[in-house]
Amino acid sequence: MARIIFLGATVMPIHDHEPSNRGRAFLWAGIVLGLFFVVAMFTKGFGLFTGSGKTDEGPAAMIRQGDKIVVPEGSPLRERLSVAAAAGEPVSAKLVLPGIVEADPSRTAPVLTPLSGRVLELKVGLGDRVVRGQLLAVIDSPDLGQAYDDNDKARDAAALTEKNLARQEGQFKIDVIAERDLDQAKSDNTQAQAEYTRTQARLKMLGGLEDGKEPSRLLKVRAPVSGSVTALSIAPGNLINDPTQPMLTIADLSTVWVTALAPEKDVASISKDQDAEVSLSAYPDRQLHGKVSFVSDVIEPDSRRDKIRIAFANADYSLKPNMFATVTLTGPSQTRVVLPSSALLMNNDRTSVFVATAPWTFERRTVDPQLEEGSSVAIRSGVQAGEQVVVKGGILLND
Repeated sequence: MARIIFLGATVMPIHDHEPSNRGRAFLWAGIVLGLFFVVAMFTKGFGLFTGSGKTDEGPAAMIRQGDKIVVPEGSPLRERLSVAAAAGEPVSAKLVLPGIVEADPSRTAPVLTPLSGRVLELKVGLGDRVVRGQLLAVIDSPDLGQAYDDNDKARDAAALTEKNLARQEGQFKIDVIAERDLDQAKSDNTQAQAEYTRTQARLKMLGGLEDGKEPSRLLKVRAPVSGSVTALSIAPGNLINDPTQPMLTIADLSTVWVTALAPEKDVASISKDQDAEVSLSAYPDRQLHGKVSFVSDVIEPDSRRDKIRIAFANADYSLKPNMFATVTLTGPSQTRVVLPSSALLMNNDRTSVFVATAPWTFERRTVDPQLEEGSSVAIRSGVQAGEQVVVKGGILLND
């Protein structure tokens, strides 16, 4: 029901409504929510945003003072860091190089035929082992036949002039001939004997018999050295026109070389008679021990590497040319600082460690690792023997 209230000249109607149930619900929900925020404000979120009801903060994990890092008392890092003295140990620098097994050139002989001709017989095959003087091939050579004919003529002429000289000497004794005729007979005999000696030497050089009594008069090529046939370029029936081209190659493999190429930057650490270990893929359980027998005076222009060689006895022929090998050179023993590999930290492109300069005070040092073996690393510079180094947990101090 509307009521009218007279206030001076103004008449204001006032409407009176009863609140509905939905309105009451919104009213009480607002009151409860307001009370909740008031309580949360005074209790700091019921302790949910502070982790505990305490308002005091614990000590800092670490404090930076310029280039130094201090781990204060009560810091949880103290229980996670391990510090130990850097040890000085004798170590030998090692250089690992790829290598290959090669035949010794001074024990390798290309076999040439002194004359052209046709191959009638081939007595050996590729890979066969031969001994010095063994027959390798038989060649029909017209030039050898001519050499035998020349030798026959020289032998006959030498025999004739020798008889004539004996006859002239007998006649000279009884004054039948003049001294001039005797001198001529001596000269003829000397020239004939010299020619016969020349033809014999030529036959010997060509592989024929010096006495010229070879019935077949064929060129027989024999092994100049003992060894293995490592290359073969002829077959029965082939015509040999170029005597300067090797028929086959014989290599004495009782001693072989292991050749390695060292980078130019490591040349200064390599020297003759340096200790070397060689391992081969074919014999993974076998280690060969030797010494560097040759260091080249010239850097290879294409690879910028220096060639070195180690000689090995090979009586059982187990080391075969062209086998791959790994050569490890061992340098002289030197005292180096050795640290556990866990102490080393990578910082951009540098390797560093943390060194204790005072109790629980550390500074970063850049180090130069030289050699890693197992869980230890030899250090060239950056840390002195006896200094305290963080060997565990240093990553927690790292940036």
